[in-house]
Formats: sequence, C-alpha cells, structure tokens
Amino acid sequence: MLRLSKLADYATVLLVQLGQHEGLATAAALAGETGVPEPTVAKLLKALAAGGLVISHRGARGGYRLSFGLDEITVAKVISVVDGPIAITACCDGRGCEHSSLCGLSGQWDMVNDAVLATLNGITLADMSRHTVDGSRKVEAELSVRSEVPAVVDTVN
Repeated sequence: MLRLSKLADYATVLLVQLGQHEGLATAAALAGETGVPEPTVAKLLKALAAGGLVISHRGARGGYRLSFGLDEITVAKVISVVDGPIAITACCDGRGCEHSSLCGLSGQWDMVNDAVLATLNGITLADMSRHTVDGSRKVEAELSVRSEVPAVVDTVN
C-alpha cells in the first residue's frame, strides 16, 4: 500500500494553516488551530525551517511564517523535507536491491516513480487549501490521508 506518512500529512496541514496567518504564528497557536499535538508541531516546524519552508523568529513576540506563498510550495517539497526523497521502491532512490541481478523489472519502476513525482510536484499547498471539506482545518488524532496518488511505500519491511 502506498501511504503518506503521518508527519508529512501533519506538515501539510500546518503549512496550509500557517498560510492563513497574516503575521507570525506560534507552535502553540498552530497546535490549537489544527488539533496536531504541540510537541509534534514544534518538531515539524523545526524540520520545515531547516528545509527552508518556514522562517523562525525568536523572542517574546516570535513565531513562524512561510518562506514562500502557498502557491509556491508543492506537496512533493513538503514530503521531501519531512520524509526525504520520494521513491516508491529501493531501486528508484539509487539504493541497490538484493534481487536486481535477477529482477526483470530493474529500473522499470522509475516511470511509475516519475509519474508520482510529477503529480505531487503539480499540486501546491494553495490547491490543497482550496479543497478543504466544510472549511475545517482540524486534524483528528489519527488523521489518515487518502489520495489517488500517495507518495511513499516501504517495500523493504
């Protein structure tokens, strides 16, 4: 099964919510607005800042803001920042496979991976923000993203 990681899902929710703020937003505020636990929000904001998607402002009036507009951030970029390179099989991300010498599909998964990447690169967070159901941005404790083209599969384990 292909499934987006929970952290990539939460990161997308947080970035879309952050895009609704005029100024800075704190981790506590974002946690309250989205329902994502505050420790998870803090961890994700740190990773998103390291990945260049958000800018952190320190101090008593500090917080976070987007580095780019929602229309400039793709779903693929969010997934890559949170989870690393998008690859549906080990052979798509450059790692060797123990069966590559016998596999009749060696290298053939690249076209599938490329299609998934193209789709994810074609969807921005602005697109995602326009497709919220009932206007709510609250996240359930066990939110699961269902997408026609999910991002990553672990075929090793």
